[in-house]
Amino acid sequence: MRIFEAKIVYQLVSHGETAQLDNPEGIALYLKSAYDERPMQESFYAVFLDRRNRPIGRHLISMGTLTSTLVSPREVFRGAILANAATMVVSHNHPSGDPSPSSADIHVTRQLREAAKVLEIELLDHVIVGIKEADPLSKGYYSFREAGLV
Repeated sequence: MRIFEAKIVYQLVSHGETAQLDNPEGIALYLKSAYDERPMQESFYAVFLDRRNRPIGRHLISMGTLTSTLVSPREVFRGAILANAATMVVSHNHPSGDPSPSSADIHVTRQLREAAKVLEIELLDHVIVGIKEADPLSKGYYSFREAGLV
């Protein structure tokens, strides 16, 4: 049997003031460069925040296909616990550009909301990022918080 040792390593990747991520437009803008790296794949990110909703870490949870990606609450909250996050936001992109949520998106958000309650880490929002031209509401993103689902 193989036994592994787990290690926590913190590596500074940015230094200086960062803006609060307390609105969906700011969250979408914060993650834009990450989604631009893989515009034809769905990617799911968690952003870990301090008590003032400033980012202290960002983690790529999964990369998927053109139309889906797998997300497990266990994977999402592992990083939040290790980062000692007070709150967090999650986000993924829709390569089609239309940020309207699918039934799977709604299901995952409900799972994450329940897990957040148990772990006492506030899930501030789940933002789906698209593009303004393909968005029926011309925003370029969908916020589960604005919709009352978080």
